[in-house]
Amino acid sequence: MGKTAIIYWSGTGNTEAMAKAIAEGAGSAATLFEVTQISAQDARAYDNLALGCPSMGVEELEESDFEPFFTELESGLGGKNVALFGSYDWGDGEWMRNWEARVRDAGANLVGGEGLIINEAPDDGGLKVCKALGETVAAL
Repeated sequence: MGKTAIIYWSGTGNTEAMAKAIAEGAGSAATLFEVTQISAQDARAYDNLALGCPSMGVEELEESDFEPFFTELESGLGGKNVALFGSYDWGDGEWMRNWEARVRDAGANLVGGEGLIINEAPDDGGLKVCKALGETVAAL
């Protein structure tokens, strides 16, 4: 088991709820950060990363805090285990597919093969899936 960080941005609280459920599943094996609480350089010290951001604008990552953080982190993802998650309320998940491609292109192992997306607020079933993702990431 390596060091695990769960790092997220949330505007409405939906992705935050996902992040907290992932952290619950990971238990003491992970540290939870809102994206403004950690630098990309410090995030690189973790073996496993669970990164969360909702779909914003025209299916993009949040541009003020999360996108700059991820852009700086991206070049240091090679060989790391990376799980992606986020909420959306419209569209077809293009933001997540683009984000998955960026993670793969950076040489990271995309945990589960794809990101976890939940429409709007996670219900009990969605929270259960988030907890399971946390368990998976923490066990790596």
